[in-house]
Amino acid sequence: MSSSTTVVRPESPEAAIAAFGSGEGVTVLGGGTVLMPEINYGHQKVETALILAHAGLDYVRENGDGITVGAMTSLSEAVGLPDPMGSVAAAIADLEIRRQATVGGNICAPEGIGDLQAALIACGAMVRSTGSGGERVEPIEDFLINRRDRLVLDISFSPPSAASVRFVQRPHTKAPGILTVCGARTSDVLRLAASGAGPVGMRLTSAEGGDAAEAVSDAELQDTALASAAFRKRELVRLVGEVLDELGGS
Repeated sequence: MSSSTTVVRPESPEAAIAAFGSGEGVTVLGGGTVLMPEINYGHQKVETALILAHAGLDYVRENGDGITVGAMTSLSEAVGLPDPMGSVAAAIADLEIRRQATVGGNICAPEGIGDLQAALIACGAMVRSTGSGGERVEPIEDFLINRRDRLVLDISFSPPSAASVRFVQRPHTKAPGILTVCGARTSDVLRLAASGAGPVGMRLTSAEGGDAAEAVSDAELQDTALASAAFRKRELVRLVGEVLDELGGS
């Protein structure tokens, strides 16, 4: 950050909401594991830095059958959450990164590296955020599409009765995962989702009937520095098949 950057450190959720406003010109700093390297290398300029370390958004609350996770909850704390959340959080990077990185930061991460997105979509999570137009609560799939200029406050979901998680990861512990597939079953409803199969996490509704090959029709596979589209396609079908087998198909 340069000497011209305005730094704001709110000490309550209300102060964070007020400081964020419409989000115009504001860069949100959660754990900083993705953002700080971009700033340090000069890839991102910051006009106003909103530092959330003491904004009171680090909490995990149980309410009946549901769980609400504050945006500043660390990934190391998320490891203790029910699957698929816990297993996905435990597989992200290494302990050093997990202690610093946050749940809110992970779901708002640049395209292709938000591993928790798949877990939260599979659970049917709802995101509470603020920004232009005020506060709103919406399914995470809708939030991900329109997440620019939004400040995540918390995420709520109900733990499924059964869950399954599969990964394709890189050997380097600090590298983002290539592909994450999550399945969650609640009563007779099965939800499948993937991170790394498109720009953001997405639900694989076409495969929820039990045919893993149908997952490809929901994906937006692209060649990236991490893996080719052809590799992702092959692995997506394999991982979805394993998740379906574990959860008993449709």
